[in-house]
Amino acid sequence: MQPEPTLPDQRKKGESGPDADTPDLLPATAGSAHELLPEPEPEPAARRRGRAGTPLLIAAAVVLGVLAGTVTGYAVQYHRAPTPLPPLAQQTLVAPEPLAPDDTTTHKTINANRWHRSDGDLSELLLEAPAGAKRISAPGYLGLAEYAGLYERPDRAFTALQGDGFRRVVSTAWEQGDRYTEIQMTQFKGRGGAVGDMGDSLHSISDDAGNPGSEVAGLPPADAHVWVFSELTREAGYEPMREARALVRRGDIVAEIFWVESRGAAISENDVIDLAKRQLERL
Repeated sequence: MQPEPTLPDQRKKGESGPDADTPDLLPATAGSAHELLPEPEPEPAARRRGRAGTPLLIAAAVVLGVLAGTVTGYAVQYHRAPTPLPPLAQQTLVAPEPLAPDDTTTHKTINANRWHRSDGDLSELLLEAPAGAKRISAPGYLGLAEYAGLYERPDRAFTALQGDGFRRVVSTAWEQGDRYTEIQMTQFKGRGGAVGDMGDSLHSISDDAGNPGSEVAGLPPADAHVWVFSELTREAGYEPMREARALVRRGDIVAEIFWVESRGAAISENDVIDLAKRQLERL
């Protein structure tokens, strides 16, 4: 039995075989020097040279250019003569002469220039009852608990008013024949509380009136609104009543006007708007 011939190693196209003149190396044996020598480590691949230097140079040039322009501008302005301001329309301000405090000195007199009408007696800003009207209640203050008791849910009203920053409330009421009119004016600790209370009331009154109401010409819709109720209010043992309502806001004060015709007479929306405008002018 003849041994099989040893086939030569296959090579890819283009590879050259060993030169004919190069003698074959002896095969490595178990104790040969080839096993003692470590294999050479492959050289690391050459790293591509970065190009970060160019953007840095451009950025530095831009910064230097901005600084140079700023310094130049300041230098030019520094050497220029100042531009004179136009003369004041009022050369002197009229102010009271300072006085030493005495028995008549109050918090209001000390802060006269910063005092607002709404910081005084709020009841003085309520509309007065018209001539010939019967006064039901004189202008006066209500406590928070008393005022919240006028709502259908006093507990929820008490919490909501506290959350809005309730400060104080005044009211007045009068009668003219079959017409009953009441004004409630609530002041909050800030404008935000008045805006929030006004927004809540706009929705609730629209539901009670059965219509979205009307805006007041010349005033923002969120600061003045009027409703004439769509349906009569009926209660056993009483004549049917017709109602109207108005809401106006100025700063941190919200005024609500109740207009009731106890025998169901028609209510002119323009009359309610006129009353609301007159109350707003007092603020």
